[in-house]
Amino acid sequence: MFALKRELKLNNKETSLMRGMAGFRRFVYNFGLSMLKASWGFEGIQVSDSVRLNEIKKVFTNHVMTLREFAWTKNYSSTIYQSAFQDLGEAVARWRQGLAEFPVLATKKKGDKFTLYKANGIYPKKGEPILAFTNRVVIEPGKKINLPGYGTVRSKEKVDFYYSSQTFTVTRIADKWFVSSNIDAERVPPIIHKVEKVGIDLGVKTFATLSDNSTITAPDTLKKAKTKLNKEQWRNRNKQFGNKKQGVRASKNAKKFFNSVARGHASIANIRRDFLQKTTTEISKKYYKIRVEDLNVSGMVANHKLAEAVSSLGLYEFRRMLDYKQSYYGTKLEVVDRWYPSSKTCSVCGHVQDMKLSDRVFNCGACNFSIDRDLNAAINLEKADNHLAKPKEKKSIKQTGKKKAS
Repeated sequence: MFALKRELKLNNKETSLMRGMAGFRRFVYNFGLSMLKASWGFEGIQVSDSVRLNEIKKVFTNHVMTLREFAWTKNYSSTIYQSAFQDLGEAVARWRQGLAEFPVLATKKKGDKFTLYKANGIYPKKGEPILAFTNRVVIEPGKKINLPGYGTVRSKEKVDFYYSSQTFTVTRIADKWFVSSNIDAERVPPIIHKVEKVGIDLGVKTFATLSDNSTITAPDTLKKAKTKLNKEQWRNRNKQFGNKKQGVRASKNAKKFFNSVARGHASIANIRRDFLQKTTTEISKKYYKIRVEDLNVSGMVANHKLAEAVSSLGLYEFRRMLDYKQSYYGTKLEVVDRWYPSSKTCSVCGHVQDMKLSDRVFNCGACNFSIDRDLNAAINLEKADNHLAKPKEKKSIKQTGKKKAS
């Protein structure tokens, strides 16, 4: 199963309609969440959350949508509010299982999104393919995408092949709109890799040092984009942005500033994601067995001197991508125990000695071997056959001791 995501090319009318659909989804999601919380206050009713949500959905369909003040809800596809209730049910189920926090009200600040899908199959006309029987939409090569319940939209990047999908999720990031759809396909992983094994030491100054003496540095554009965003925020530090509680509306210049900041954050995220995707793909294509250290990222972020650099580089995301790409490229990701002293151990004789963080060259006190600190750690990670970490089970919020809403 793969997801195909494309940026949409919309005019003002289409953008306004997309925002209306996203607002409809937020309204339904918040209505369902409020009604669900209210239903828990009635004593003596012992039913599951799914049953409660089904009854709430019936109330919304048969009563709320019939009211005059909510007549605008009939202007949008019914699959939007159906998928909104489904999302709410999944969020509550994850909360019940202790895998996530209690769901909160959907807001426009967190971005717009909604889901459209083809509910029922259509009997094919004479000469049409059998695929018309199914409840899926066939997308032809080109830049046009037919969204069920909406119509045809244009994408900025064309598709070179036929594919079919049932569900289409539209999202907004800053001022750009995207549509993603699922494709039922399987990737056949390669059988042969050029190198059998590699150790990777992650750092701040140099993003990654590999045991074969190659290095990977973070792109300069990432630092430039962050600097540009910081300067823009500093220059507008005294701007009046409005206050809803006091009834002060934000000015047009304030709204332009909000959009500019959103574009800046989106640009930084895109640069980081593009760098990590390309880097992990190149590593997965070349090396079969990949060994990385089990870094305590949360502890590193707690250090105010390292927090910005660690968060900006996306060290945990790098490991996550290597993990899920194992099935794509036939690789094997192995995590070395975080307490293994890879930086303090000589890669030649195995002597362990203390080192300061400022020491960038490892000088062995036993065999007088001298080597770069990060390269020495990468070589030790490659050789750490007896120090591999055991697979960790996913801890629920109950196990971690975090509080949940009641």
